[in-house]
Amino acid sequence: MPKHLRLGFIGSGGICNNHVNAMDGLPDVSFAAFCDVKKAQAKAMADRFGAEAFTSPEKMLAAMDLDAVWVLLPPFAHGEAEMACIQHQVPFLVEKPVHLDPKAAAKIAAAVEKAGLLAVAGYMNRYRKSIAVARKALQADPAIYAWGGWLGGHMTDPNHWWIRKDLSGGQFTEQVTHTVDLARYLMGDAVSVSAFAAQGFVKMKNYTIDDALAVSVKFASGAVANLCSCCAARARGGIALDLYGYSTTVKLSNWAHDAEIYELDKKKPRVISGEESVPVFALEDRAFLKAVRTGKADGIMSAYADGVKSLALSAAANESAEKGGKPIALK
Repeated sequence: MPKHLRLGFIGSGGICNNHVNAMDGLPDVSFAAFCDVKKAQAKAMADRFGAEAFTSPEKMLAAMDLDAVWVLLPPFAHGEAEMACIQHQVPFLVEKPVHLDPKAAAKIAAAVEKAGLLAVAGYMNRYRKSIAVARKALQADPAIYAWGGWLGGHMTDPNHWWIRKDLSGGQFTEQVTHTVDLARYLMGDAVSVSAFAAQGFVKMKNYTIDDALAVSVKFASGAVANLCSCCAARARGGIALDLYGYSTTVKLSNWAHDAEIYELDKKKPRVISGEESVPVFALEDRAFLKAVRTGKADGIMSAYADGVKSLALSAAANESAEKGGKPIALK
């Protein structure tokens, strides 16, 4: 019989609900512990499932016999939770982006490798059927150029961490990381980044993020891309990533990343609908649970170390913008 898994969650906010709802009712799984700096938030989740509540990741991992942990924290809050998981030898999944600081994230990745521990970056888009079909098409006919990004509004709470660049890294780091990661997944690793920022259009207390960021990326394959963020487009926005090969065009759109795949010798595109919230989180979480049970990571689409590479590209874009568009080489 499959091993019963006791799960823990560090960070008990909205994204925690997404993962819990995706796994609620699965056999041989129980939600054993919830942790959050806001004790009431952790307790609310714990009471819902008859679990234990904590405010310290270390205390939770020391007190509970857990088989896997989800680290669901804002960018600035990473570090302690991951190192506690490594110390206690508990496999963990980290929601994107994996950190705010690429150097600190690289140290965590090195510690994960040294410990021989399963650690996963939570880029759920890689698990979508639409992305799998797109990737197969682009492996046969590699992308030469791509453009995409996220455009829309911003958080309106003047006390929310998202509007502070020192806490979120900005929209390109915190939100467009999905597009950055998909560009890497579909086009390969990047070697150089340059960027320009638009600032000063949004007038709001504590708002320090860029209103928009235009980023140019060069990939090791020789392909190039233009990626962008804009959180000052309140009337209408959108999510997109379009990739152009010699004989193939892939158009991804909306949060679900619905795909249209155009091929030179075909009259109509192939259309693949993307999964909505609960189904796509379920795909990601079940792949992680299977890896925990079997000890085999062949179903994992993004290891923690791969998530560090996506973070590094975002950080390079911010650095380039701060230096007036100077190209930043990626190691």
